[in-house]
Amino acid sequence: MLKTSTLMIKHEEVPRRWHLIDAEGQILGRVAVQVASLLRGKGKVVFTPHVDCGDGVIVINAEKVRVTGTKMDTKIYKRYSGYPSGLKQEPLRRLLDRRPTEALHRAVVGMLPKNSLGRRNANRLRIYAGGKHPHAAQMAGASAQ
Repeated sequence: MLKTSTLMIKHEEVPRRWHLIDAEGQILGRVAVQVASLLRGKGKVVFTPHVDCGDGVIVINAEKVRVTGTKMDTKIYKRYSGYPSGLKQEPLRRLLDRRPTEALHRAVVGMLPKNSLGRRNANRLRIYAGGKHPHAAQMAGASAQ
């Protein structure tokens, strides 16, 4: 019988790249799925679940992301301070006016693992409301998607 072994890559051996994603006119959830997959490295041949093998992602034009249906007014973002009557609620439309990158950031982080590996993956995410970003090294070598 032929014996094969599963490849378990080490953290030092992971090939890393940066991806540039333009969110203009794209649906919020679909962009978030694509970004979360790149951050985790799920599309790589060397993907290992317990190793951080994801790439870096730069998202531009986050303020021009769109949603379907009536989510702009009915989707509510909540945060709780921990104190009595400390619950704050805000519809998506107001959140996008106040902080245009926050909705996409929350969507992506919600799709990552809830542990130290997920937090490390989230640190490689850069979201910008406009079409420009200050990462000069990633401008030439980034793959636009």
